[in-house]
Amino acid sequence: MVLKIVQAGEPVLRQKARDLTPEEIGSPEFQRLVALMRDTMRDAPGVGLAAPQVGVGLRLVVIEDRAEYQAAVPPADLAARERAPVPFQVLVNPRLTVEDATPAEFHEGCLSVTGFTALVARARGVKVEALDEQGQPVTVHATGWYARILQHELDHLDGTLYLDRMETRSFATLENHRRHWAGRSTAEVREALGLPSTAKREGR
Repeated sequence: MVLKIVQAGEPVLRQKARDLTPEEIGSPEFQRLVALMRDTMRDAPGVGLAAPQVGVGLRLVVIEDRAEYQAAVPPADLAARERAPVPFQVLVNPRLTVEDATPAEFHEGCLSVTGFTALVARARGVKVEALDEQGQPVTVHATGWYARILQHELDHLDGTLYLDRMETRSFATLENHRRHWAGRSTAEVREALGLPSTAKREGR
């Protein structure tokens, strides 16, 4: 069984989710929600899913970037994105701290904004302090694509979509992204769209 992933325009995606209580984390209902979110994420497929995306306003995310998802990605692209497999993980009541503010800008999509993608700048490195599905404290240090996934999913818990952070001129359907932009570097995309280079934008 999989859950319905709500789409942009649903109020729950724009509301701040609430923390779970210890009693809730220990409940069978919570464990069932985690399992359903895991199956829904894998069915999509996606590399992360936040509870608001399935209509539940709780501070809960599941993440998994499987090796099979990366098999068709050119090695040069994986290296540029600093992308490596991430095992399945549950983060409850997470708190994010930026550890490396160096901006990394790549195309990003969302299961709640189906069929579109855009350039989004994210911090290169972050720390996330949370609880796991058993209510035990966990600390995650992440860089590259893993850090991007974490930032994207935790944004959902505060009612933020990547649309709020995107380079608007880069917004495209996935079909047009594949036709025109796939395989091109961020710098090449910015130049083709008439956007300033990342260096100029940062005043360097």
